[in-house]
Amino acid sequence: MEIGIIGSGNIGGALARHFAKLGRDVKIANSRGPETLRDLASEIGATAVTAEEAAGARDLVVISIPQKAVPDLPIDVLKASTAVIVDTGNYYPARDGRITEIDGGMMESEWVERAIGRPVVKAFNHIYAASLADKGVPAGSPGRISLSIAGDDPAAKKVVLDLINEIGFDGVDAGTIAESWRQQPGTPAYGNEFDVEGRKAALAQADRGKIEEYRNEANEAARAWFV
Repeated sequence: MEIGIIGSGNIGGALARHFAKLGRDVKIANSRGPETLRDLASEIGATAVTAEEAAGARDLVVISIPQKAVPDLPIDVLKASTAVIVDTGNYYPARDGRITEIDGGMMESEWVERAIGRPVVKAFNHIYAASLADKGVPAGSPGRISLSIAGDDPAAKKVVLDLINEIGFDGVDAGTIAESWRQQPGTPAYGNEFDVEGRKAALAQADRGKIEEYRNEANEAARAWFV
């Protein structure tokens, strides 16, 4: 499996390590160029590439960048891709500025889909990077952490759910991309290390009428990160 990862921050970097350890062909890129990633790539067994090359990965492309940077992606390459595309992003106005469509009610990942012209699977946005990096355990282990995903393509979701299991977590299907708000920052499912049943309960507990409240609370809590 050839996997491209655009974004070498905490989540992108953790996923690159996991996927390379599984023996996947991992190509990692950032906005600063492959020369800035050669040490990391060499350490984990990945290949440092341009964003265009990562976007052209055959099987899976992970977008793990700030929301405001999505329009700067190699859109033409992504539009032509047949790979599964994963969106790990969260919208923080304190970092990203105001995005009119999202503020008007569009789901974050629906906005990403429109921006890149391809469907996405929402995943890995609701777990803290340290937990993603270090807390994966074999299937069947007591207290195994679950991760939820959302998307409209069952085949694409299966690819992501299988990878989640392989890196040490239980996968939970949270529904369509329109339901992806249930795992966004501020919701009961966000940041909590639930098992499968706990994750399902937290997703169900989320209140659509509180989407703006969830976002505002998360944005205020995160504001210090972006100062």
